[in-house]
Parts: sequence; C-alpha cells; structure tokens
Amino acid sequence: MQKVRVRYAKRGPLRFTSHRDVARAFERALRRAGVPMAFSQGFSPHPKISWIGASPTGVASEAEYVEIQVIERIDPAGLVPRLDAAMPPGLDVLEAVTATGGSLAEEIEASRWVIELPGVNADRLRSATGRLLAADHAWVERLTKQGMRSIDARPAVVTAEVSGDSGAYGILEVVVRQVTPAVRPDDVLSALRVVAALEPPVPAKATRMAQGRLDDSGGLSDPLARDRAAASGWTLREPTRREVD
Repeated sequence: MQKVRVRYAKRGPLRFTSHRDVARAFERALRRAGVPMAFSQGFSPHPKISWIGASPTGVASEAEYVEIQVIERIDPAGLVPRLDAAMPPGLDVLEAVTATGGSLAEEIEASRWVIELPGVNADRLRSATGRLLAADHAWVERLTKQGMRSIDARPAVVTAEVSGDSGAYGILEVVVRQVTPAVRPDDVLSALRVVAALEPPVPAKATRMAQGRLDDSGGLSDPLARDRAAASGWTLREPTRREVD
C-alpha cells in the first residue's frame, strides 16, 4: 500500500462548510477521480483517510492536510489535477506527495493565521496586540457541547504582528501553538477584547496560511518538506549544534 499526503485550500463561501461536509465532499471526489482507495475491515468498511488539524467552521485556509492510503501505486503529481477537478469550487487541491514514513501529525504543532479586521484602526490593533503579548493570561469563554468553558488563550500565542498604516484597518498575523483545547482565531479576538477592550465593529476574516513545526524564531517548517525531498532524491538533515548556536 501507498500513503499519499495532500495539501488543499478552503476558500470563499466554502469556509463556512463544516468539517464533516468537507470530509464527505473529499470522499465523493476520491470516488469520482477513480483513486484506488484502501478500506478498513469490518461490518462497515470506510476509506482510509486521516485528517490532520482541520480548520474550524467559518475560517478560510491555504494549508489543510489529509493523508490517504491506496492499494495501487499512483503518481502524486498526476493525482492533483484529477482530484481537484472532482472537488467543489472552493475546495482546491494544491499538492500531493508520497509519505516517506513517520507521522504527519508530528510535523504540525502550530498554525499561522492572518486575521483581517475591517473597521479597526491599525494603531489601535497594534496597541491591543502589545497588551496581549505583555499579559501572563487571557481567559476567554467558549461555548462547547458541555456548556460554557473558560480557557487561557495567552500561552498558545507564540508571535503576533500587526500590519497596516495609520488610518487603515489592521491585519493581525499570529502564530498559534496547537494545544488542548485548541485556541482558534476567534479565541485570539476574544483575548484582545479581554485584555484591551477591542471590539471589532464587523466580523473579522481569518485565513490559515501555514501549519508546521515551530523553529526558535517562531517560524513554521513545511510539513511536506521531507517527503518532497525524498521524492527528488535529496535528504534533509537536522542542523548541527554549532549551526543552531
């Protein structure tokens, strides 16, 4: 069997689609594209698909990942246009690589989000972001199936930067560590409200731009880099202690 890792985007109105509906659309697209899927055993077999860190409903993403298992060898590059053509508009297949071992989930420990806040002055957002980064805690309320729950959003925020000129609305770029429970973009906005009384007049638009492992500067590695390098005959190595220092 072969495992293939796929990166896809969730764009436009499709950002309001639930993960369950995305999963159904993906399974239909795999059937339409004629992908020779491997199935589980048992009374109710289902295709072997592993979802990694699916984005919450209501946000867009340029970096969603899924791993599929097939029973016949396929060309990942050829899979991309076939699968993309079978997907609904707004779910766009961007890349596919053959898995070379290990767990894809272990290659992802944080996400980089871009949050656009129309109606919020960039300077005001910059000030509020500074207060959030200076805070030790930022307790926010979230409605769950078990009722309201308080979570501390501050420890999950690795970096946060604001772009935009004075007088223009602000754009917040934030790297958020994946923790349990997950801290989502709306939790970051709630944290800004708690620490700085920031209340956007209109709903913000959040887009996940990347996922990966964190480096010392708060940047993210590409979770498919090792698989891509293996396919091209290159070998990625860990930096030496002297290089790190």
